[in-house]
Amino acid sequence: METQINGFELMELGFPQGEIIGIALKINRKRNGFKRDEMITHFKNVLETPEQYIDDKIFSPLAIALIEKASEKPEDFIALNPNPNAYASYGAEHIEEGARKQMEVAMQLPVTVAGALMPDAHQGYGLPIGGVLATKNAIIPYGVGVDIGCRMALSVYDIPEGFYYENEAKFKRELVAHTKFGAGHGFHGQYKSEHAVLENDVFNRIPFVQHLKDKAWSQLGSSGGGNHFVEFGIMEFAKDDAVLNIPKGKYVALLTHSGSRGMGATIAGHYTKIAKDVCKLPDVAKNLAYLDMNSQLGQEYWMAMNLAGDYASACHEIIHVKMQKALGAVVLAKVENHHNFAWKEIWNGEEVIVHRKGATPAGKGVMGIIPGSMTAPGFLVRGKGEKNAINSASHGAGRQMSRTQAIKTITKNEMQTILKDHGVTLIGAGLDEAPMAYKDINQVMEAQQELVDVVAKFTPKMVRMADDGSRED
Repeated sequence: METQINGFELMELGFPQGEIIGIALKINRKRNGFKRDEMITHFKNVLETPEQYIDDKIFSPLAIALIEKASEKPEDFIALNPNPNAYASYGAEHIEEGARKQMEVAMQLPVTVAGALMPDAHQGYGLPIGGVLATKNAIIPYGVGVDIGCRMALSVYDIPEGFYYENEAKFKRELVAHTKFGAGHGFHGQYKSEHAVLENDVFNRIPFVQHLKDKAWSQLGSSGGGNHFVEFGIMEFAKDDAVLNIPKGKYVALLTHSGSRGMGATIAGHYTKIAKDVCKLPDVAKNLAYLDMNSQLGQEYWMAMNLAGDYASACHEIIHVKMQKALGAVVLAKVENHHNFAWKEIWNGEEVIVHRKGATPAGKGVMGIIPGSMTAPGFLVRGKGEKNAINSASHGAGRQMSRTQAIKTITKNEMQTILKDHGVTLIGAGLDEAPMAYKDINQVMEAQQELVDVVAKFTPKMVRMADDGSRED
């Protein structure tokens, strides 16, 4: 089966980011009898000579959009800064050119104060994943990202390593019983969870958000698709940690990664569209459209974003409470840190909005978890508060293959072999999440020694993810 053409491929052909790519993708989904290579050839031709396709039954909408785009005048847009400030980059040798170019554009925004690129960075929409951007009195919905408030949550149990190996079947049963993943999956009736987040006043203050409450309730306590997971592993403290009050040793731990589900994605899409309508930027920066924090729309998004973040945290809390009860364990330590969010922070004596898209806070003493992959270790870290990094660190290893590339190049046999070699039990997941699709976490950690100290190492042993092909809803 041929893979679909994606937005990144269209950008590589020369299509401008934004609405035009959406039109092209819509045409591509229908395919109209064309093979993949034939469709790419047609897209190239439409891009080069759109006037020849104005009356074409299939490509006319794309051709007209390209012609209209070409007729737009520069004075219709907010000007970018031709002499932007430099930004700090960590592990630059492992960061793809597309991510660097996106960061360079972000630094040209007239509201940008400072920026940094983390070692797990790779190309995204608008701000690159792994990008940190501080702005003055402006919030960028796509600088936050689609999965608002996505986060890691860790519970370290009073369960010794040996107990896991003696009771793997029990851990697998509880993992399956208490987790749900991906689009269309949630809880209903008596199985729905209650949580204070559902009483948040923002649900009543913003009519658009109010309509999302029922779906949010049904998905409360579930996990998203894609790279989201719930996993058991062994947490190793090489020495006593006085802050967490945990002695040297190896402990069973639960690690979860997920975000704000369908509610967050809907909020992101809604306010990104609004931002693009009110903040006209040149095409190269279109996905970085921002909202003034002094405006009603800016305040609305800020409230909705924070609600989505609280909701994501509640989802993790419910999973961890269920698992703790099922195992009858005592939690020795719990750590939670999030990315895809914006914070009000002080930078050089003034308040700024710090966007961390696929980057995590790493202020001095701030705890965090940086995962590797389903077979690579993750690390419990303590931030150093590095100013040049805007008090940030990577949120993971970062992809070195796109999902499409991973599906094309990695076989099921290769994936099963690496899982077996590392003693990992996998429930769900597709080839797009294979360990080989990710950067070497050890290289990523080496590149950010200035940013964090390693406190402990987490080795995955049993991983559950969404079934192959699951998407967020």
